Amino acid sequence: MSVNEASWAAGTRLRLARQARGLSQQQLAGMAAVTRQAVSAVESGHSDPSLRVALALSRALGMTVEELFGPGDPADPVLAQPVAPVGGEGSRVALATVGDTFVALPMNADTLARAGFRPAGGLVVGQEFHGDLVAVRPIAPPRSTLVVAGCDPALPLLKTPLALLDPPVGFAWWPCGNSEALRLAAAGLVHAAGVHQPGDEAEIPDGAEVVGFTSWREGLVIRPGTQITGLDDAARQGLRLVNREPGAQARNLLDRELGRLGLDPADLPGYDSQASGLTCIPLTEEQVDLVLPAKHAASREVQGLLKVLTSPWLLTQLANLPGYDPGRCGERS
Repeated sequence: MSVNEASWAAGTRLRLARQARGLSQQQLAGMAAVTRQAVSAVESGHSDPSLRVALALSRALGMTVEELFGPGDPADPVLAQPVAPVGGEGSRVALATVGDTFVALPMNADTLARAGFRPAGGLVVGQEFHGDLVAVRPIAPPRSTLVVAGCDPALPLLKTPLALLDPPVGFAWWPCGNSEALRLAAAGLVHAAGVHQPGDEAEIPDGAEVVGFTSWREGLVIRPGTQITGLDDAARQGLRLVNREPGAQARNLLDRELGRLGLDPADLPGYDSQASGLTCIPLTEEQVDLVLPAKHAASREVQGLLKVLTSPWLLTQLANLPGYDPGRCGERS
C-alpha cells in the first residue's frame, strides 16, 4: 500500500469510527484536546497524525492506535444520503462529504445524459438501505469536493479553477431545476445551489448567502429556419413543443409567458412532453445566483468556491459563452 493509500485508509477509518459514535469533527476534537483542523486533515488523507494526536484520537474513540491507524481494508461500506434514488446493487454513484454527511449522487443514464461520463466514487452495496441512507462501498479515495446542484450548464466550468487551489478541491454537479436545487440546499446535502433569480425569498434557506454567478438569455430553442418570433407565433402555427421538467426555471418562464399572452397550455402541442445546433429566441435575461447554506459557509469547499468565482480564467470562460454575462460573478447580495 502506498503512502497516499495508507493515509486515505487511516482517514477513512477515523471518519467511520467518529460517525458511528454520532460525533462531529468539532466534538471529537474537543474530546481529544486537538484542533478540528487536525481531525479534518487526517480524515481527508492530507496529513498523517503525530503520535500524540493518534493516541488522543484513539483514546477518545475507545480504540487502540493499531485498530484506528494500523493497516487494514479501508473500503468498508459507508452510509450515504442519496440526493435521488440510486438503484440496486452495483449502481455507480459519485461520493462526497458535505459537512459531516456522506452524500451519494446517482450516476444513471439520465444524469449521464445531462452531465456526461464521470469517475464513480462508490458502488451501492445490494439493497442494504437504512432509513433514508444507502450503503455505498468507496472505490476511490474520498477528497474535499464541492457539491453543487442546479441546471446551468456553465457550472462545470468551476471544476478547473477549484482543482488549481492549494490544496485542490474536487467538483461534483447534480443537474436539476430551481426547486430541487433549493430543496437540497435546505436539507444541507449540497454546498451550493445554482438558481435563476429566486423570486420568492422564502424558498432560500434561512441564513443562506446569495452570490452572483452569471446571467444568460433564456427563451425558445427552435430548429434553424423556423419562422417564428415568439410564443404566440408557435401557438398559432401549431408547432410542437418539448418542455422542461416541472420546477425548472425555464418551465416557469414559459408559464409566465403563456399567462402574459393569455394562452392555455393546451394551445401548445407537446406542453406535457419533456427533454433535457438549435437556435434560441430570447424571451428574457435571467441572473444565475449561487445559494450557499449557512451551515457550510465556513467549509473549505465553499471558501474555495468564493475564491475561484473572481478568477480571471473563470470570468474569461463565462464571457466567451454565447449569451452569458459574468458581470456579477462573485458579487455578494
